[in-house]
Amino acid sequence: MSLDSVKAWLAANAPDLPLIEVEGTTATVETAANALGVEPGRIAKTLAVRAGDHLFLLCTRGDARLDNRKCKDELGARPRMLGPEETLDVTGHPVGGVCPFGLKNPLPVYLDVSLKAFGLVYPAGGSLNTSVEVPTERLFELVAERWVDLCRLPDEPRGA
Repeated sequence: MSLDSVKAWLAANAPDLPLIEVEGTTATVETAANALGVEPGRIAKTLAVRAGDHLFLLCTRGDARLDNRKCKDELGARPRMLGPEETLDVTGHPVGGVCPFGLKNPLPVYLDVSLKAFGLVYPAGGSLNTSVEVPTERLFELVAERWVDLCRLPDEPRGA
């Protein structure tokens, strides 16, 4: 169902974007980067997050980490990533295939500014072996409510 909902969403909203299916898995940043032949930062991982009463999806570059201080400063609460069952229930996508396309329930989608380093990124495609190739600005135009600065890169200290 999840892959089907993504295919239907892409057909209706962005039929020009390629959905890439691979033999192996794209369920983690590392496996997706290897399968697609790109650097891990280009994988646009999508996190289902709750900060206080606010539930949202955050797309960030694959090598970035959610920063508690930045999130608290921006949204007024510490972030908590949803567990696998709640993520599936809310998004309709399994962990490892979560993406901002074809959602089961409408959710605000934020793009972390860390994605701006890349002109082309690869979010998951609703299953454990699919990805979508999309220009970063187009991803924003298609699904995002706003840009946020909630993550840190590996070389940045916490709370930077």
